[in-house]
Amino acid sequence: MNQPSIIWRCIIILLIFSIKRCPLAPAGGVRFISYGHLTVEPGPVFLIGSNLTVYCHVTECHSSSIISLHLNDEMVKSSRRINCTTAKFDLISVQKPQSTVICKLQTDQRSRIVSGLDLRGGLPPSKPDSVICETTRSSDVIACSWKRGQQTYLPTTYNVSVSRENGTNLLFSLIRDAEEVSIPRGILDEHTNYQLIIASYNRFGASQCDTFTFRVIEIVMPEIPHIMQVEFGNSSSAAVLRWNTTESSEHLRAHVRLRTADHPWEEREATELHKDRVRVDGLRPLTEYQFQVRACRSASELLSAGATPGPAPLSSPTRGSFCSKWSAAVSGKSPGKGPSQQLRVWRAFSNLDANKLWNVTVLWKPPSPEDFSGQVQRYVIVVGHNLKQAVTCGAALTQCSVPVPGEVPALTVSAVTSYGASPPAVVPMRRSGGFAPTLNEVTPASSGSAVLVSWSQPDTKQQSTSGEELLHYVVEWTSVPAVQLQWLKLDKSQNSTSITGLTPGVRYNISVYTVTSRGVSSPSSQLVYSKQQEPVARPTMQVLVQKTRRLLVQWDELPVNQQKGFITHYTIYIQMLDYSSNVTVSASGPRQTWVDCPEGALALQLTASTSAGEGPPARWVLPQPEAPAVGLVIVIVFVIALFLAIIANLMCWSCVRKRIKQKCVAWGPAWLSENLPKPGNSNAIRLLELGGSEPSLTCTHSDPPLSPVSLISWEERDDVYPNIHVEPSPPGAERPPSPTTGCRSDAQLEDVSYKPQVATLALLQEEAKGAEEEQGEVSRSDEEDACSVFEGCGGALLSSVEVDFSTSPLVLTLRSVRGLSWPKTSPALNRAFLPVRTETEEDVEVDSRTPDIPPDISLARCSVGTALHCDYFPQVAAVSGSQA
Repeated sequence: MNQPSIIWRCIIILLIFSIKRCPLAPAGGVRFISYGHLTVEPGPVFLIGSNLTVYCHVTECHSSSIISLHLNDEMVKSSRRINCTTAKFDLISVQKPQSTVICKLQTDQRSRIVSGLDLRGGLPPSKPDSVICETTRSSDVIACSWKRGQQTYLPTTYNVSVSRENGTNLLFSLIRDAEEVSIPRGILDEHTNYQLIIASYNRFGASQCDTFTFRVIEIVMPEIPHIMQVEFGNSSSAAVLRWNTTESSEHLRAHVRLRTADHPWEEREATELHKDRVRVDGLRPLTEYQFQVRACRSASELLSAGATPGPAPLSSPTRGSFCSKWSAAVSGKSPGKGPSQQLRVWRAFSNLDANKLWNVTVLWKPPSPEDFSGQVQRYVIVVGHNLKQAVTCGAALTQCSVPVPGEVPALTVSAVTSYGASPPAVVPMRRSGGFAPTLNEVTPASSGSAVLVSWSQPDTKQQSTSGEELLHYVVEWTSVPAVQLQWLKLDKSQNSTSITGLTPGVRYNISVYTVTSRGVSSPSSQLVYSKQQEPVARPTMQVLVQKTRRLLVQWDELPVNQQKGFITHYTIYIQMLDYSSNVTVSASGPRQTWVDCPEGALALQLTASTSAGEGPPARWVLPQPEAPAVGLVIVIVFVIALFLAIIANLMCWSCVRKRIKQKCVAWGPAWLSENLPKPGNSNAIRLLELGGSEPSLTCTHSDPPLSPVSLISWEERDDVYPNIHVEPSPPGAERPPSPTTGCRSDAQLEDVSYKPQVATLALLQEEAKGAEEEQGEVSRSDEEDACSVFEGCGGALLSSVEVDFSTSPLVLTLRSVRGLSWPKTSPALNRAFLPVRTETEEDVEVDSRTPDIPPDISLARCSVGTALHCDYFPQVAAVSGSQA
C-alpha cells in the first residue's frame, strides 16, 4: 500500500469522527438553548389509548412566569404548578401513534421554549394468519407467507420455526417486520409432514399462529405460465387467451382474472377451447383490459404424484397448493360490436300510384346505444324475402318511403354499423281483417303535455279458433294537420300507455292497432287535446238573407290550428243604440241560423268558444237591405232593350212615322198644324225662271188682260181689293162648275179665298231670308197633292213691270190661301225677294234681272167652284235699290 492512499484514508476517518462528535450547527448559525427538560410517566413510548402525565422543569425560577404545554400545537388545559420550576400536565387517552409535546415559559419580557419531547404509541402484535407455503418443481426453496394483521406502529419481531411431527426442530429464523420467509428445500423430505410455527412479539405483547402442517409434495405448484396472445376476433364480448408453461400442460387447467383501468382484479370463469387456449366471455366493447393466467393442477395429477386429495388443513387453502402464481399482466382492447337486437319497426300506407304500387313509409326506432358500439352507417330495407330489391336509407333518418307491390307480404329492416348489422326486423304489410281494439276515452294529464290512452283487447276466443296469435300492439299519433307520425310498440299483455311530449292547444289523432300472426288490424282512432285553450282567431260571419225582424247569418269554421280546442258553441251578439242581446248556437249543428232581431240599424258580432273559454270576437257586421236578384235585373234589362228595339224598328217604317206624326199633330195645338205659304214654292216665280216661255195650258179660255199696277195707300187698300168670300158647300153636295173658266182640277178644296197681299219691303226681306233657309224642305206628299196652276190655265205671263216709287212706299199685301201647296223654291224666287229698302224715287233702280212689268196690269183668275181648276196669285217682284 502506497503512502498517499494511507494519508487519504486517515483524513476520511478524521472527518467521520469529527462529524459524530461535533454535529453541524443549525442553518443560519442559530443553536437551540435549552432552559429545562420534560419527563413523561409512564414513558415516552406508550400503549395507544393510555393516560400520560408530563412534567415540565425549568432551570431558573421566575415568580411571575407562566409554564404551558402544547400537544401537537394545541395547549393542554389540564395543568398544575407544583413549585417555582415545575409544572404538571395530564394527557387523557392519547390515540395518536406519534405526538409532540413542547413546554413554553412566559415572562414579562418574552415567551421562550423550555424543551420538547416526542411521544410514540403502539399496539401489541396480532396473530399471524393465512399461512401459505409454496414451491415449484424447479425451485430450491419453499416460500412461506402470512398476514400480520393490525398495524402495531412499533418494531415487531417474528420467530419462524420448522420441525418434524415428533418435535425435532429443523429451522429457527428470527426476522423483523416481515410477512414471508424462505425455507431451504434441501433440508426437507417431500413425503414427510412438517410443522411450521410463526410467533410475533413487541414491547406491548406477543402472539403465535396456529400450527401449519404441510408436505413438500403437496405444496409444489405448477410453473408460472405466460400469456402468449390475446385475440378478440369479430366478437367484442369475448377474448381468447393463448398461454404457455415450461412444464407439461396435460393435467393443468388455466384460470383467468382481469381488470380495467383503476379497478381491482376480477377472476372470471374461462372456457377451455384447447390445452393452451381459453375464452373469456362477458366483456364490454371498446374497453381496455388487463389479463392474467395461472395454471392449476388437476386431482388426477396429484394422485399420480402421491399427494392425498383429502381436505387440507384449516390454515392451508387447497387452491393455493394446486395452482401456480399469476402470470404477468397482458393488455388488450376489445373491439366494437354490432347490434344484437332487432329494430322496432312500423309502416304507414299511401295511395296506389299509376303502376299499382303502394307508397309505403317504413318507420323505425334507432338501436339502443348499449346494444352496439361505433356508429350507425345506414339502414337497409329489403322488399320481400328474395332479397332482390333493397333500399338504402341514411343513418340520420328514422323513416323512408319505398314503392311496394301489393302482393308483397312483408318487408325487413336492418341497421348497419361499423361492427356489423342488426338482425332483420319484419314489417307486416297484410291486413288481418280481425277486430280492432276498442279505444277507451283518452284522459289528459294534469301537466297538459301528456295523455293516458287505454283500450280493450279484442276477442281472444275468436282469434284462437282461427289460429291467429296476438303479437303486440302499436299506438300511433300525429298532430292535425299532420306534421310527423309518432308511434310506440307495446307488449301484448299491455292495454294502456302514456303519451308524453304533447303540445297544449294542438289537436292529435291517436290510433291503436293490433298486430297478429295474420297481419295488422284496422285502427281504432280518436281526436284529443292534451290541454284545451281558447280560440286564437275570429270566425268570419256574413248575412245571407235579411227580412223584417229576422236575419239568416252564416259563418266559416275556424282552421284547426287556430281552434286550440273542440268548439262547443258559437255566440252571436246583437247590438243597437238602445238594445243588446246574444244568441248561443251549438257547434254540432249547421254553421248558419236565423236570428230574431228588432227593426232598425243594428250590428252583429260572432265568437267561438271551447271548454277553456271564449275566443276573440269577430268584426262587427252591419246588415244591408237585400239586393234584388241578379236574374230579375237581367230580365228587366232584357225587356227594356226589347221594347227599345221594337220602337226603333217601327220608327224606320214610313207609314208608322206618318201615323205617329198625325197623332202628334192631332194632340197638339192648332198653330202647330198650320201650313204657312212659302214664296219659294210659287209657280209664277218658277215660270219666270224658265225665261218667259209660256207653257202650254189646257184651259180653253185666254188669260184676261193685266191691269196697270199702281201704288195705293194703306187706307185705300180695302176699297181697291175687297175681300172675296166663298161659302163652302155642305158635305155631300155637288158644286157647280165655275162659269168663268173651263179649267178642271182633281183636287177638291173646302175653302178657297183670294186677297192680294201687301207687305212692306222689310217683311219681304224677312220672308226672302226664310225662303232661303227653307229651300228644299218641301215634302213629296205636298207636291203630289198640290194643284198645278199651269195645267188648266192659259194666257201669257207678265212681260214687263214698271214700278212707281213717286209718292208712297211700296206696300204689297199677300193673303195666304189655305189648302194650297206651294211649289219648290227656285232661283227666280230668290232673286225676286232680295232685300229692299225705302228710298227716294231718284235712288230707285229697277233690277235688270227683273222682267219688265206693264204699269197697268189686270189680274187673271180662274173661277173657283166646287173643283178648283187653277188659281193665280199676283206675284210681286222684289225691288232692289241701288247701293250707295
